[in-house]
Amino acid sequence: MLEPLRQGLPPVDPTAVSGSASCALPARYEAVRGARSFCRSTLSQWGLDDRFDDVALVVSELVTNALRHALPEDARGADAEPEPPVRLHLMRWSTRLVCAVRDPSEDRPGGAFSPERTEENFDLESGRGLFLVDSYSDSWGWHPLAGRLTGKVVWALFLLQD
Repeated sequence: MLEPLRQGLPPVDPTAVSGSASCALPARYEAVRGARSFCRSTLSQWGLDDRFDDVALVVSELVTNALRHALPEDARGADAEPEPPVRLHLMRWSTRLVCAVRDPSEDRPGGAFSPERTEENFDLESGRGLFLVDSYSDSWGWHPLAGRLTGKVVWALFLLQD
């Protein structure tokens, strides 16, 4: 899952990896609150409390987009799922933090701030969440999952002070 995150970034020393955490999120909008809580506790454990506001905003947008746009209509609110369809991953290196949200859709993230943005669709009501992700993170992107996994990962990178 991490290999596409490394493309276009400076090399990462494997010994610099200092933490990773992940949580499964149910297909309910209340999961956004749970994702923020997970972020707060994880960032606190890593001594990154000062980054919580920006990271929580970005995670909220990524999780909301996954729940709103990446799940089939009949999956939202379902309680009997064998595997929660959305996962939040937080990965920390000495100089960067990555928040990644995995969902079952293979469609590229869209909306008014998609890579194919045009003047005609920039004023749409939806899609502003990715504008916030772009504004509050140092970079973001997405990639389809490979192998037996289906879906995609949308990620945001935050540079950390040394």
